[in-house]
Amino acid sequence: MADKPSRGLVLYGDGLVRLISPSHTNLHSLAARGICGFLSLPHPLHAETEDERVVRELAQLLDSDYSYINNDGECAPTIEYQKTSFSPTISEKFMGLRAAILTTSSNVKSFGRNLGFTVFEFNELTSESPHDVLVSEILKLLGFHEGRMLETSQFDLVFVHVGHVGKENELDWLNALVGGIMETAQPGSEVGSCLYFSVVMSYGTLSNDEDPNLTILVSHKDTNSSLSFLVPNQSYTMKGGNLLNNIRHHCPMLIAQWQEAVTRKDMVETFSFEEFKEHGANLAIPANRFLHEVAFKLWKAPKYGA
Repeated sequence: MADKPSRGLVLYGDGLVRLISPSHTNLHSLAARGICGFLSLPHPLHAETEDERVVRELAQLLDSDYSYINNDGECAPTIEYQKTSFSPTISEKFMGLRAAILTTSSNVKSFGRNLGFTVFEFNELTSESPHDVLVSEILKLLGFHEGRMLETSQFDLVFVHVGHVGKENELDWLNALVGGIMETAQPGSEVGSCLYFSVVMSYGTLSNDEDPNLTILVSHKDTNSSLSFLVPNQSYTMKGGNLLNNIRHHCPMLIAQWQEAVTRKDMVETFSFEEFKEHGANLAIPANRFLHEVAFKLWKAPKYGA
């Protein structure tokens, strides 16, 4: 645990995980340096549009899924319902947390404002194209300037939303941004010791013929039948001691997290489902608990889980 609150940066590659290749070396380097695992999602409650999926999964990631569900327990219209529904803002939920979101998606902008995020487009930070300029501007929002951590900052958390249309150049751009952050947050630097950095990648829209190997559910088929009842249920499938009945066990979000001298290091070498499942130390938690983990590092929430 750090001796003072960290400042958080989350990069979210919406629907981009399938496009990761060996050429995306910065993503693989982050996975090898940090701690990796999965964020489980529920099944959609009805046939949904792509815009609805984007907001529903983002709502899970921001622990605001209840504001996406109407009083009858069905998925509500993406934007219209958000304008009239009540949910606590991120500041109200997490002890005054000041948060910003960067995105080009109009739906994400509307959703973010409804949750109390300050919303930016990338060109509002800089009109220049080099990634090092954008990295510098993002870190300035968190109070990092010229490699030093200032006493005050505009925000405690910056959330960057990229993708959802699954274009190769979006992933290349995100990979370059990861590289710029890691270069600035070198071990021994103030940025490295005070920045809690997370990269989340999702599968986006799923087809009916998804790879059955992309499941996080531990099979008991090889367990001795007389002892199988002793094998506990995985924690992401439970809430309040009861089994959840709408958990999607396949195609979870993949997450790599890193803060120098704060996060543990596991045996993962590449940013991939297979590596995370075989060698990741974090296994799976519900996606709607992710922000609680981040807020804990920022001293804005109690610890979630063990």
